Amino acid sequence: EDAAIETGRRDVGELLADPTWRELAASADGPRHSPESLDFGPLVLRPEKVICIGLNYHDHIAETGRTPPEYPTLFAKFARTLIGAYDPIQMPTVSNRIDWEAELGVVIGREVRNADPVGAAAAIAGYTVVNDISVRDYQYRTLQWLQGKAFEGTTPVGPWLLVADGSEPAHFPISCTVDGEVMQNSNTSQLVFDPVTLVQYISTIITLAPGDIIATGTPGGVGHARNPEVFLRRGQTVVTTIEGVGTCTNMCA
Repeated sequence: EDAAIETGRRDVGELLADPTWRELAASADGPRHSPESLDFGPLVLRPEKVICIGLNYHDHIAETGRTPPEYPTLFAKFARTLIGAYDPIQMPTVSNRIDWEAELGVVIGREVRNADPVGAAAAIAGYTVVNDISVRDYQYRTLQWLQGKAFEGTTPVGPWLLVADGSEPAHFPISCTVDGEVMQNSNTSQLVFDPVTLVQYISTIITLAPGDIIATGTPGGVGHARNPEVFLRRGQTVVTTIEGVGTCTNMCA
């Protein structure tokens, strides 16, 4: 609760690649550090995959005027898109329509393919905080969203992994503030497709590997759905909080 203890692995991704990672973490007795003294990088530095889900909160679907999807809407990010929990968001100079999206991140802890619900739950190492900072004009240039979601240095992930035990549903209060103003305030119980369902679905398409991240979608309150629309400006501070999981605090640089 009050210290960061070195496990002997270089980063969380390398730790999760070891099938005994739970035991290694529980028994870690390396050098200890005050968390306040550390500079947190992205939770997983080089994930094999970052899979993101669109339109996955009932309140967000309602604000967009759409109907709940029959299947998960998938798109991707890349490792260079990710930043640490306290790093500055690299605001693209080509757009002034940059939006916030608080999200629960699901981190994979074992290789899984064609999972049933039990196997999908067992494959979840735990949870983290993500903000899917979105460049809306690029996102909606085409029907494919990737170009508005994958700008380099924009997506906070961290600061740490809340280890899951598989016995409790992932129901957490989730919020986003911009310069102290509450923009999003919801609960992950609003998810249309929950983490286990998402792991099961994605694993029918491709093998999920240790360290892979699934960003599970955002609740209502995004800037482009407001009237009038509201977008981020340089110098503002975005705080993304999932109670019981963690907080990311990022300045728009």
